[in-house]
Amino acid sequence: MASDPTGITHDFPPFFRIHASGHVERYQEHDFVPPSTDPQNGVVSRDAVVSPENNLAVRLYLPQTKTAAKLPLLIYIHGGAFSVQSAFSSVYHPYVNSLAADSKSVVVSIEYRLAPEHPLPACYDDSYAAVKWVGSHSRVGQGPDPWLNEHADFERVYIAGDSAGANIAHDVVVRSASPAENLGLKFSGLILIHPFFGSGKPDKLWDLVYPNTAGPNDFRLNPAADLARLSRLSCERVLVVVAEKDFLRNRGRYYYEALKSSHWKGSVELFETPGEEHVFHLLNPTSENAISMMNRISKFINAPRQMSHF
Repeated sequence: MASDPTGITHDFPPFFRIHASGHVERYQEHDFVPPSTDPQNGVVSRDAVVSPENNLAVRLYLPQTKTAAKLPLLIYIHGGAFSVQSAFSSVYHPYVNSLAADSKSVVVSIEYRLAPEHPLPACYDDSYAAVKWVGSHSRVGQGPDPWLNEHADFERVYIAGDSAGANIAHDVVVRSASPAENLGLKFSGLILIHPFFGSGKPDKLWDLVYPNTAGPNDFRLNPAADLARLSRLSCERVLVVVAEKDFLRNRGRYYYEALKSSHWKGSVELFETPGEEHVFHLLNPTSENAISMMNRISKFINAPRQMSHF
């Protein structure tokens, strides 16, 4: 987009616009909610720094439990078009807090650098580095965080995200399949909530935030374009969550069908919420449909493990 008399060179409502000076102006800046002990469900949260030089941090959530048994480990990646929101905001903190309580999981929520100030693949690299940090705890007593050392079951590790966060979560699982990579953990499941994937057509926002993209069929944007690579997805199960009125619904369903038709050896499930729009569960978390969706995710996390082909 060429510069105009207002001095705006790029405009992507409701996310951000860029001034001719290079200044990035977000339509709405996220707030900050501190970690806490939730009086309603007893979940305790706190923050940890993974990489000070990249401002890479995580928020950990520990649910109340009456058993000494290890708990499922869920890694969560927030959405926001790669360019807005935060793991520490009043949108994501209460949702992930409730998800930890409902699924009875130890949750690690990742705070990654945002585009366009930090062009992609920064968010992918940050998230992967955070997952590596989590994986360092899988060797008994080796990790720096006591909650992960003492409470997380590294035989039941899930990764989830919504919208762009689902895209990033998918990339982590694909990237971990490489023999050259060693995360220190193996994923039991991947949960894609209203995932942002491409349609095979040019996407101006994607092209701006990812200057070195391979284009509309970049595997990170459109994994269904390469079934051979998709079939190497390194997890046992996938849950694709879509909403009937979401503008990304068909892309999520297309991914589901593509994964089913690939040679991937795992099992994929589709869960669709009728009458709802994109990330409705974040905007109205106490609604009947939001609670139903959370229960479905928790059921996926706590399902008995089957014989693995991985």
